[in-house]
Amino acid sequence: MGTTDPRIDAYIAKAQPFAQPILKHLRALVHAHCPDCTETVKWSMPHFDYKDGIFANMAAFKQHCAFGFWLGDLLKVDAKNEKAMGDFGRITSLDDLPSDKDIARLIKAAMKLHDAGAKLPSREKPKEKKELDIPAAFMTAVKKNKKAL
Repeated sequence: MGTTDPRIDAYIAKAQPFAQPILKHLRALVHAHCPDCTETVKWSMPHFDYKDGIFANMAAFKQHCAFGFWLGDLLKVDAKNEKAMGDFGRITSLDDLPSDKDIARLIKAAMKLHDAGAKLPSREKPKEKKELDIPAAFMTAVKKNKKAL
């Protein structure tokens, strides 16, 4: 097992009772199939780092859990439920997760992407400078006031 963090134990202990077995199961799967991962807390959620980069994260909410890979957009993940945070949608029980075999396959695929230096495509839209359409009446009023101009 990779490096564990006692803050993750505390996070799981404070989670709703339905969430605890889900979080423990996901944690065990990540450590079983990515033994070099380390645990940490980022943005108040448990994260798994792999080779000094964010690998995956999990979270527990009042009525569901979430789990996702940092490079999840590059993986083919078939969520059983509607989309929510993470790659598997809303997780309310262990039955909502893909099979352990499928999760293991995804973990190994995510490791390969990470090892290859894959990056997510930029989400920023190109910045276009558009000419402002300023009403003539507005400009006339502004020109009368030197401070406003």
